[in-house]
Amino acid sequence: MKTSKECCVLSAESKLASAPPTEIFSQHSALSTQHCRARLRRAGFTLIELLVVMAVVGLLLSIAAPRYFGHVERAKENTLRQSLAVMRDAIDKYQGDRSEFPDSLDELVTRQYLRAIPKDPYTDSSASWLTEPPPEGGTGVFEVHSSAEGQAQDGTPLGEL
Repeated sequence: MKTSKECCVLSAESKLASAPPTEIFSQHSALSTQHCRARLRRAGFTLIELLVVMAVVGLLLSIAAPRYFGHVERAKENTLRQSLAVMRDAIDKYQGDRSEFPDSLDELVTRQYLRAIPKDPYTDSSASWLTEPPPEGGTGVFEVHSSAEGQAQDGTPLGEL
């Protein structure tokens, strides 16, 4: 890639190649200085232009970043609610088919009521689910909750969803 100085020299040389030898010196100095100055002025961005662009980018990021993180939290909460609904539905189907509750969440997988135990989106683990036995004193898994701490966007504790 040629620099702007090389371009100036080449363009001046090509214009001077057709001129008579006596005019070359005066034309060369006038053409090269005017042409090169014009080229060098257009070669880059000024500091002010760069600062304006950076300010606009910063403004756009300050608007977009809070919305992005809000959507990420909402997606985690929705994923948690959906995972709990799927596991509770599988527990209900198991209990309806066998007239007893599963001994563990793994039994739902081995009996093919679930393909896999879903990961808790807050703890990022499928082994962190909290299970409750039936209220009438039986054995097995009656209810499942998240072990994550914190609150959902509506103020409900994550462990009570």
